[in-house]
Amino acid sequence: MLKIGLLGAGHLGNIHLKCIQRLKECYELVGFYEPDDEKAQKVIESFRIRRFTQLDELLKSVAVVDIVTPTTTHFELAANAIRLGKHLFIEKPLCGSVEEAKQLVELCKKQPVKVQVGHVERFNPALLALREMPLDPLFIEAHRLAAFNPRGTDVSVILDLMIHDLDIVLSLVKSEVKSISASGVAVVSETPDISNARIEFENGCVANLTASRISLKQMRKLRLFQRDAYISLDFLEKQAQIIRLFDKDGNALPEGANFFELETNRGTKLLSVEMPKTEEVNAIQLELKSFADCILNDTKPTVPIEDGYRALKVAHAIIAQIEDRMAAIV
Repeated sequence: MLKIGLLGAGHLGNIHLKCIQRLKECYELVGFYEPDDEKAQKVIESFRIRRFTQLDELLKSVAVVDIVTPTTTHFELAANAIRLGKHLFIEKPLCGSVEEAKQLVELCKKQPVKVQVGHVERFNPALLALREMPLDPLFIEAHRLAAFNPRGTDVSVILDLMIHDLDIVLSLVKSEVKSISASGVAVVSETPDISNARIEFENGCVANLTASRISLKQMRKLRLFQRDAYISLDFLEKQAQIIRLFDKDGNALPEGANFFELETNRGTKLLSVEMPKTEEVNAIQLELKSFADCILNDTKPTVPIEDGYRALKVAHAIIAQIEDRMAAIV
């Protein structure tokens, strides 16, 4: 069992505390650190756990640190924990700047610690349903739309919402980014509230991502197009749909799929429509459990710090393009 301490007792921090308390076979929750007295008191009353008023005291008492604080504080807190040899779970985005994230990556090379970044959509049942399927997308389209919530406006919509899809796309496309084209508009806040980015990869894959936090309806969908297959993921409904082409006389036909004959310029094909079974899971609880497993079994985290760094790097490249476009308009 791993002794763990949490930093940050805001809305998401409270969710993490609930999940950690449920994972009794993995973690022993030692306590939390939160400088805001009002927030801290609510946590004490709700969870009956110890509040540490001195950060160093908490760090010395645990083996694992869970950082769920504002992004601007991530670097200092994470660097401190890593230097002390503590395993680290840190919410996305990894840091406030690309340079800070790079420094953390370098720091991890000097310490025998595990670090996992909280890109929770990696644990969405819709994506988990594809674990056994070979994926080699040639085109990806993502839409992540949300209603306006003032709680997330301290960062742009790219770091607030789009970064989820950036992380997924970068994990699926086994190639380096070749070029990025992006645009966005600040509608109700000081940073972009709606944006679109087109990312081209060295292997020819293209990803088109749209994110908005001023929509009337919610949407979290990602579509993958690859040779002989179209895959639709609905992260909100936690569902996946796979449409594939097979030779009519082929042997490797998926079980449980519906088939339709389709005439093509390559002859008659079978069109299969599958709805892979998805399991109802608590994604945050699952990612925290996976982190404990990687520490106890000495395996690679599902979302290692390098992935968090890469997603942040692309996100900031998108932000820079949008800022340049907005500056040119003024």
